[in-house]
Amino acid sequence: MTGSIAALGAGLAAIGVGIGIGLIGGHAMDGIARNPEATGKIQTNMIIAAALVEGAGLFAIVVALLGN
Repeated sequence: MTGSIAALGAGLAAIGVGIGIGLIGGHAMDGIARNPEATGKIQTNMIIAAALVEGAGLFAIVVALLGN
C-alpha cells in the first residue's frame, strides 16, 4: 500500500513538472512573438525557469519515493 502512495506522489510531481515547463515554454513563445528583439533574454530566462521547475520536481519525486 505504501509503495502505491509513493508512486502516486511521484506521478503527480511528474505531471506538475510537465505542466509547469509547458506553461513556461508557451509563455516564452508568446513573449518572443510580441517582441522578437528580446529573444535572447527570453530564452535565457526560460531555460533558467525550466531548470528550477525541473529541480523542484526531481526533489518532490525523491521525497515521495523516500517518504515510506
